[in-house]
Amino acid sequence: MITLRSVALFLVAAVLEIGGAWLVWQGWREHRGIGWIAAGIVSLGLYGFVATLQPSSDFGRVLAAYGGVFVAGSLAWGMVLDGYRPDRFDVAGAAVCLLGVAIIMYAPRRG
Repeated sequence: MITLRSVALFLVAAVLEIGGAWLVWQGWREHRGIGWIAAGIVSLGLYGFVATLQPSSDFGRVLAAYGGVFVAGSLAWGMVLDGYRPDRFDVAGAAVCLLGVAIIMYAPRRG
């Protein structure tokens, strides 16, 4: 159950961070306005809070593992919202990152 909670928190964090960055991008680069940028800033702040809810109390471990989730999530976000089509190397790289997440966060450890 703890692992499922952790995975769910990583997914929520990814939506908030990637979504926040995308909103800022849309507001600035696509000239959609300050409202988009403000929403992005709020979303990015919420991402920072959600990361603190992880069961692990090791900041470095949580953020390092989240990096792999961010890589895969960014590719998925681009596919869904921007029509990006990852190539086989993108997919392979994302898979390696997610394997790294699993090792970093969920490998059995002593004490």
